[in-house]
Amino acid sequence: MKTDIKSLTFKQLNTAIGGLSQPSFRAKQIYKWLHESGCESFEEMTNIGKDLRKRLTDIYYISKCETEQKYVSVLDGTVKYLFKLCDGEYIESVIMKYKYGYTICVSSQVGCKMGCTFCASTLAGFKRNLTAGEIESQIHSAQKDLGIRISHIVMMGIGEPLDNFDNLLLFLENVNNENGLNISMRNITVSTCGIVDRIYDLMKRNMQLTLTVSLHAPNDEIRSKTMPVNKKYPIDILLDACRKYGEKTGRRVSFEYTLIKGVNDSEENALELASRLKGSLCHVNLIPVNDVKERGHLRSSAETVIKFSNVLKRNGINATIRRTLGADINASCGQLRHMKKRGDADENSC
Repeated sequence: MKTDIKSLTFKQLNTAIGGLSQPSFRAKQIYKWLHESGCESFEEMTNIGKDLRKRLTDIYYISKCETEQKYVSVLDGTVKYLFKLCDGEYIESVIMKYKYGYTICVSSQVGCKMGCTFCASTLAGFKRNLTAGEIESQIHSAQKDLGIRISHIVMMGIGEPLDNFDNLLLFLENVNNENGLNISMRNITVSTCGIVDRIYDLMKRNMQLTLTVSLHAPNDEIRSKTMPVNKKYPIDILLDACRKYGEKTGRRVSFEYTLIKGVNDSEENALELASRLKGSLCHVNLIPVNDVKERGHLRSSAETVIKFSNVLKRNGINATIRRTLGADINASCGQLRHMKKRGDADENSC
């Protein structure tokens, strides 16, 4: 079994190259090819000798993502990719343009184990974790295809990032490295459904990234019905971890709250949520549920969403309503992979 060389940190690569009796500057050259240029073959490394390239090929492979499908929204220019991995599995990424630049939403796993009832990511089943190199390759593939520079990363694609914790840390170290993509930690958002143990592990590292927690309910009764993870990590335990995370890092925790008609969108739900979050360094991002026909959940009305937001604000909770992007291309992650598994993902692609 060869090793994914793009998943090695700069320190690890330097040690590995030294083990091949090469000078240290070679490690920097190779690292820049991998992480700054996003090369996909050792033959592209033109300033590396042929013999060394051959040795590297014998020991390592370079992870990459091939575009299987590409969708471009006519409404707002959002781009969604269905990427094919080296083993034939599929993941999804979304590129969104904002005033400050381009943001990519990347996947962290092939499928997801968490089983949230409103999410499409679990529909085609969980297969495996992505390597750090595969997570990063989504960025390189999109940048090359679109001819852009991506400045922000959100880890909200297929999978639970904290369930792939070791590879997540490697990925974060590499994309933050000055010899690679050099993306500031402050421009990176890591989302979780609430794996409390890993929130504490992340807190110990005191990274200046943004932690986003998928909350989606004001109490255990509702959350346990829609999010199985709540049975292991009840809402009070989760919110306590979030408060401590904010105190330790000085970074505001963001809570995602998907509004589902008749499930969690009443004014009483909003009041209960405000009461639970009172005094926390946080922000609530309200999201009308995505239309996933296999899930059967209905989207709350625009009036209901606004009322919910206003209740939170009146009770001292910072809240915004997420702008819908890519509505015409099913931009929420998981749907393309599911369709591909059923054999009908080719429709309307570029």
